Amino acid sequence: MAGSVPTSTVPLPRRPFDSNAAGPPDCPAGPDARARDWYENDLGWPTVPGRPLRLVTGLRFDVLDVPAEAGAAALRHLAPGSPVALRGDRMRLLVAAGSTEELPELLDWLEWGPLALDLRALGADGLMEAPVPPERARGGARPLLGDRLPAGPVQGAAVWLRPPGPGGEAEASLPALPAMGGLNGAPDLVRVVDTVAAQCHRVRLRRASARPPAFRRNQPLAFS
Repeated sequence: MAGSVPTSTVPLPRRPFDSNAAGPPDCPAGPDARARDWYENDLGWPTVPGRPLRLVTGLRFDVLDVPAEAGAAALRHLAPGSPVALRGDRMRLLVAAGSTEELPELLDWLEWGPLALDLRALGADGLMEAPVPPERARGGARPLLGDRLPAGPVQGAAVWLRPPGPGGEAEASLPALPAMGGLNGAPDLVRVVDTVAAQCHRVRLRRASARPPAFRRNQPLAFS
């Protein structure tokens, strides 16, 4: 018929299948997509493309990566909403953005500077493996209880010991130096660092004393 619009029988090209992409209601997004959505949209924390999912440090928070034993001693100095992650035998304490720039001078002031401490810091331009979101953020019903590990964490993956709250609540609870303009009620970064450094030193001394001596009395002397 003249003037009619022709119809095409050729189907439109389909997008490549992505198991992590959002789909229709009966086909929920994959766990990676849900985790990224929680971090970027619920918390406002930037991530980087690719897998594993990683968080950008130095923008909304910095990270102190310490032995779990040392981190556990510092928990009493943190606010209840201050996020803490755990991966294996390492604990990651989130602190106010910019804190790691002040860390060397702070350790020197606390007289821990000359010692070799098992304390790693992630600040500007750093990346941290994103811990597995708590069950309630992934559509589950199991809450986290206190400082206990979440039920059924992914083997070898980082998990939240104390998960972050929504929006800017997490940043308001991060340890900070008074000079950095920390909010009223924010934990004191000085106490956190001093406690962590002292525990790191104790862990180091204990590990050193547990090592066998380099030379034993009954070992014959060797001459060249």
